[in-house]
Amino acid sequence: MTTDAIQLTAVSRRYGTSQDGVTALDAVSLSLRRGTFTAVMGPSGSGKSTLLQCAAGLDRPTSGSVLLGGTELTGLSERRLTLLRRERVGFVFQAFNLLPSLTAAQNVALPLRLAGRRVPRSRVREALDQVGLGARAGHRPTELSGGQQQRVALARALITRPDVLFGDEPTGALDTGTSREVLALLRRLVDEEGQTTVMVTHDPVAAAHADRVVFLVDGRVHGELRGASAGAVAAHMATLDTDPAPAPQAPVSRKAVLPC
Repeated sequence: MTTDAIQLTAVSRRYGTSQDGVTALDAVSLSLRRGTFTAVMGPSGSGKSTLLQCAAGLDRPTSGSVLLGGTELTGLSERRLTLLRRERVGFVFQAFNLLPSLTAAQNVALPLRLAGRRVPRSRVREALDQVGLGARAGHRPTELSGGQQQRVALARALITRPDVLFGDEPTGALDTGTSREVLALLRRLVDEEGQTTVMVTHDPVAAAHADRVVFLVDGRVHGELRGASAGAVAAHMATLDTDPAPAPQAPVSRKAVLPC
């Protein structure tokens, strides 16, 4: 089995026509090892979310290769991509995307139910226990704090036991204290359970929880740091062009919110 959870080779993503289009990713090559925590940073319009969506099989590159655990994504049909996302990929976003009429346990079980699979109560409780909310299984989102709602969303992403957990600004809607609790949880999942995690963030404090920080500028990799402090990450960000030409980001569809 390959040691790389994700391998991107010369991945480009262009939007629009050849004359009027914009390149969001420009021949990006990047390997992410299993059991590691990677943060992706860069100025607005640098291609961060596009990179995440191409790596997760939510968007198709214009050219290049994306391997998820040795499986080539770029040639898969939409049906096979959907099945792969259901089984092998988890997503957490800035918006919690919980259904208000459902309890925490029901929200967590939803991806498996949508896939037509039986959902053992023990599996749901395991996912909630992973995020420290086993005692809140019967609570609805309005009865939970913002941090607790994001942890339910994280449990929902973990219910399928994904190969890779992707987060797009997963702490962006949280206050500082709650954000650090969620980041500590993500760090623990990597350290104790070997959960491969890839997170897009604008926050140097969040990025400092990762093993590796990869920087993008204008759709290209612009250096990286390993084991860096928040100050070191912020200092590197300050050296980047903070006002690039805007590049369109891949739209986040409903399939990005819940595997379908």
